[in-house]
Amino acid sequence: MRDRLSCIACVLLFIALMLVSLRYITDFWLLAFFYSLQPHIGAAAIIGSLICLAIRRSTVAWALLAWSIFITGHAFWMKLEFLPPSDTVISEKATRFRLLSFNVLGDNFTNADRIVDTIRMSGADVAYAMEAGPLGDRLDQLKDIYPYHIGCGVMVEFCDLLILSKYPIEQPRFFSLSELRANRFAIAGIRIGGQLVNFSAIHVTKPYFDDYHTLELIRAGAYMRQRPGPKILAGDFNSDSIAPDMQRFLRHYKMHTAGFEPATWPIEAGLFGVPIDHIFMTGEIKAVGLHRLPDSEGSNHFGLIADLAIEPASN
Repeated sequence: MRDRLSCIACVLLFIALMLVSLRYITDFWLLAFFYSLQPHIGAAAIIGSLICLAIRRSTVAWALLAWSIFITGHAFWMKLEFLPPSDTVISEKATRFRLLSFNVLGDNFTNADRIVDTIRMSGADVAYAMEAGPLGDRLDQLKDIYPYHIGCGVMVEFCDLLILSKYPIEQPRFFSLSELRANRFAIAGIRIGGQLVNFSAIHVTKPYFDDYHTLELIRAGAYMRQRPGPKILAGDFNSDSIAPDMQRFLRHYKMHTAGFEPATWPIEAGLFGVPIDHIFMTGEIKAVGLHRLPDSEGSNHFGLIADLAIEPASN
């Protein structure tokens, strides 16, 4: 009986580990979601391997344990690659600012007033809202703090992707990254400390919808490349930064996170969820801190707040 239980458990662990490990061979879209779950699957596999060893010690169980430890360790190692430089120094002349990014959930109308209060009290200089429908008829409540915005009646009628700003917006543009959803990528030029910073907001299609996730990242990068100067990209990516296409994107455009990224989805998982919402930036932008909103305000995502800084332009 012990041998049979051990055999069944080892086979299940092997299948789970193989699914995640295929990322080292191919970036197949059907398995893309599993790639974002690599830390979770790896940690569960470590526990499963230990259970297998408790049932019956075998070479296979020890091999599965070693495999599980590698998968888990490498997942966290990949996260370290995109952290802001540890030797970052922010001078007194730098201009500090704050960015809020929050998928508020398109049918979350019952909590619209709470979401408005959260945005107002966030202290953000620029705020992004994805699936912003619940805010469509409440923008007047935000005008005193954010007199400038694009989306929800400005440039596009449909209220989905919204950028709010305390400062004037220059050269605003909306783009459709694929035929699945329209106008889910926007760029707004906003001057911070006298410098024009390109603020980009994005809502990427889920990674298990064929190759659309990768395609949309490629197109977003192409649009960003057209704008010289410091860049910030934030929003709902529906994928962890350790996914292969996310890694390629961040390396190619030399972007990093604002800090170690907290889990943002699903909210029921709390700290053990997946960080699928991100705030990325190029090297000109210095990261001061990153944290998630304490309450989801009825959304299925937690929002993120990044404190950032930019040094004066060199002459």
